[in-house]
Amino acid sequence: MREGSVALVGAGPGDPDLVTMKAARLMREADVVVFDRLVSDEILAMIPAGTARIYAGKAMAHHALVQDEINELLVSLARAGRRVLRLKGGDPFVFGRGSEEAEHLARHGIPFEVVPGISSASGCATYSGIPLTHRGLSQGVRFLAGHAREGYGIDYDWHRLADPDTTLVIYMGLTNLPRIADELMAAGLPSDTPAAAIENGTTARQRRAIGTVASLPVLVTEQEFKAPTLIVIGRVVSLAGALDWFGSEPASAETTTQAGE
Repeated sequence: MREGSVALVGAGPGDPDLVTMKAARLMREADVVVFDRLVSDEILAMIPAGTARIYAGKAMAHHALVQDEINELLVSLARAGRRVLRLKGGDPFVFGRGSEEAEHLARHGIPFEVVPGISSASGCATYSGIPLTHRGLSQGVRFLAGHAREGYGIDYDWHRLADPDTTLVIYMGLTNLPRIADELMAAGLPSDTPAAAIENGTTARQRRAIGTVASLPVLVTEQEFKAPTLIVIGRVVSLAGALDWFGSEPASAETTTQAGE
C-alpha cells in the first residue's frame, strides 16, 4: 500500500489570488482535504471535483471536530495511504494550531510538510490600507490571541502591551474587545490611539470600522461585526484612509472618532 502523508497548508486570509503556487498544486494532488471554517468558498472552489472533503471547522462553543479528533483523523487518513491536505485559513503556524497537528503527526511517524500562507494579520491589514510598521509610527508588531482556552482568562502583561510605538494585531478578539481596550487604557495606552476592526478581510465582503481604542468596542457593537474580525491597534491605523487601495466598504457609515466624541 502507498505510504500516506499530510500537508499542513496555509490558504491565506480569503482572497484566492493570495494562495501560494505550492498550495494550489497540493490542492490538485490531494486525495482528501480536511479544511477549516475560515477557508473561503472561493478557495474551496479551487479543489478538483471528486476530491474528498472533510469539514473540521471550529467556532466559539461549537466544534465540528475537537482538536484531538482532528489530530487522530489526520493520522488515520495518512495510515490508509491517502495524500491528505490539511487546509487552514491564514498561516498554519500563526494561531492555526498547525504546530500542534505537526507534533501529533511526528509522534506517530506520519510524513508531513508545512506550507506557509499569507497570515490574516498581514493580508487583512494590507487590504485595509494599514501597514503593520511605518517609520515614525510603529517600530514593531505584536500578534495576540483575543480569547483564551476554556476555563482560562486573558492574562497578558498589559503594561508591556500598552506601547504606543508598537502595533497590536488581535486575532479572535471581537467578543473580548471591551475588556482588551479597557486593560490597555488602564495600563497607559492613550485612549485616542487609532484602532480598526476588519471583518472578512481580503474578500468582496470586507468591511472595516476605524476609530480609537476607546471608541472601537462601541463601533463594532453598533455595526454588528461578526467573526472573522481582526483588530489592529496602533498609530499605523491613521494611514488607513490615505492608503486604502482596495476600496474597503465602510461598516454602515465608517467613522473615525476621537475619544470622548
